[in-house]
Amino acid sequence: MPKIDLSAVPEVKGSGYPPPFDARCAERIRQRLGEAGGLADFGVNLMHLPPGGWSSQRHWHSHEDEFVYVLAGELVLIEDDGETTLRAGDCAAFPKGTGNGHHMVNRSRAPAMYLEVGSRVYEDLTTCSDVDMMSANADGRFVRKDGTPIERP
Repeated sequence: MPKIDLSAVPEVKGSGYPPPFDARCAERIRQRLGEAGGLADFGVNLMHLPPGGWSSQRHWHSHEDEFVYVLAGELVLIEDDGETTLRAGDCAAFPKGTGNGHHMVNRSRAPAMYLEVGSRVYEDLTTCSDVDMMSANADGRFVRKDGTPIERP
């Protein structure tokens, strides 16, 4: 059946980032809805972001488009051009290859929830704007911008 039982989709807390880059995203919760529905060409995640939480490190993708739709709460979108408040019903799109690093921060006192949609491209390279970190979809490893591996403690 195409209907996804949300209560059966695992909640994954935190991010896959190595320390210390993981700390600001430690309380976020992701439910991989696209994966639960068997989708292969793009991902759909239901994201829960508590007060003070970050969606991710500020980043951009070489080969993947990204889209977010805010379902509840209020988030601050931070990108190269500044900050924009996003509330329930607002959405934002991030075309691949722009070099415009982005992320969202919950500066409110209430939890926020949003859908995150992105393509799944093997060749994609995610580059973080404010920290010395990149990751390739091809191997999932986190490396410094000069290509040296980031060792996990």
